[in-house]
Amino acid sequence: MIVLAATPLGNRADASDRLRALLAEADVVAAEDTRRLRRLAADLGVTVGGRVVSFYDAVEAGRVAGLLDAAAAGQLVLVVSDAGTPVVSDPGYRLVAAAVDRGVRVSVAPGPSAVTAALAVSGLASDRFCFEGVPPRKSGDRARRFAHLAAEPRTMVFFESPRRVGSTLAELAEAFGDDRPAVLCRELTKTYEEVLRGSLAELVVAVAGGVLGEVTLVVAGARAVDAGVLAAPELAARVTAAEGAGLSRKEAMAEVARSAGVPRRVVSDAVLATKG
Repeated sequence: MIVLAATPLGNRADASDRLRALLAEADVVAAEDTRRLRRLAADLGVTVGGRVVSFYDAVEAGRVAGLLDAAAAGQLVLVVSDAGTPVVSDPGYRLVAAAVDRGVRVSVAPGPSAVTAALAVSGLASDRFCFEGVPPRKSGDRARRFAHLAAEPRTMVFFESPRRVGSTLAELAEAFGDDRPAVLCRELTKTYEEVLRGSLAELVVAVAGGVLGEVTLVVAGARAVDAGVLAAPELAARVTAAEGAGLSRKEAMAEVARSAGVPRRVVSDAVLATKG
């Protein structure tokens, strides 16, 4: 069968006994970075006995058939990412989907995940949340994504590059409002772990000097009033953000009405009231 195994985010003490056993017993280990896998195994005092193959984004599609054949032939195929749980913004989805289609058993050895770790430590609402992965790299696509999410009521979790996190926070502030609560988690579980809390505007200032290490952003959902209807200024702000992303006024109002779950007339009235 195929087993998806979570690896430590940074602190090796978070490795489970099951992960250790799987690394030693697997016939094939598909690793996002084979060098990091071998360093992890050495740190854990484990000898990887099976065949090790690289399994990162660029080669994932070409590896699927061989890994499926190995599992179908009775071998234990272990899939690990660099850190955290495979498939969550990491390689593995294509393999799991193909295994399901082929009737190959897929299991999981759960453990660390940057998504749930950041959510837990953030102090923001965690009863309902959504994972939005890595924001688009192109500014126009990113602006449209944020405009779409501006009225999202659930807490949102993002992965971001330390090189882009400053600009991403600034664009989030523009789309969501400067005062939207957010949390930046850096180097979770590692020696220099840091959790910065504040408004989006405050975080923009906090990271102005640059950021190092792995970054996970947690952003509060939109505040709701009147049983889920956003206040008029917020609706109008979402329309402005959508227009800034390249939508026409008509398209922007339709998009905000859809995402906020309100009639378009409510959005139109909010824009007129704000302009007035």
